[in-house]
Amino acid sequence: MIAIIDYGMGNLRSVQKGLEKVGYSSYITSDPEAVRKAPAVILPGVGAFADAMENLRQTGMVEPIHEIVAAGKPFMGICLGFQLMFEASEEGGHFEGLSIFPGQVRRLPPGLKVPHMGWNELTVRRSNPIMEGIETGSEFYFVHSYFVDPGDEELTIATADYGFDFCAVAGRDNVFGAQFHPEKSSDLGLRILRNFGKQVEAC
Repeated sequence: MIAIIDYGMGNLRSVQKGLEKVGYSSYITSDPEAVRKAPAVILPGVGAFADAMENLRQTGMVEPIHEIVAAGKPFMGICLGFQLMFEASEEGGHFEGLSIFPGQVRRLPPGLKVPHMGWNELTVRRSNPIMEGIETGSEFYFVHSYFVDPGDEELTIATADYGFDFCAVAGRDNVFGAQFHPEKSSDLGLRILRNFGKQVEAC
């Protein structure tokens, strides 16, 4: 079963329902030991970066997350959970993230409507199992005011255009992340969740 981390930032049940629709069992948990024992983990979330990191620390989730990643188990961050995977964010100041990947979380450039909300096309930059069956031009649902600026170009799997190209999907080895909400992105979003589930089966 896939563990969905509950650290008080919401959007949990919709992720669980999405997994159910594509045939994968999951459980929502705020127990660090349950996360450690999970075969795969999803870190969802909506809200503020600093509050989210503080909640992860307070609930004892930071160490189990790093253990999951180091053990080679599939791990995926969604929306805020994706941003938390990087080194730091400038949202409300300067706040350190999980540092799973190098890079910074930056505010969308001036002149753009914030938040970026609605459907947007992806441009697939490189092949990756998480993108199986997803082609350039596929649309996904975004809601965000900040974007990820990876410190390694090889991390970027797909980009989206919102007045500029930004990283919409990133990954390396067993770790994946998406700025959009697959659980709110109709059939193609469910395909992303199904592709993640396949990584669990392959372990």
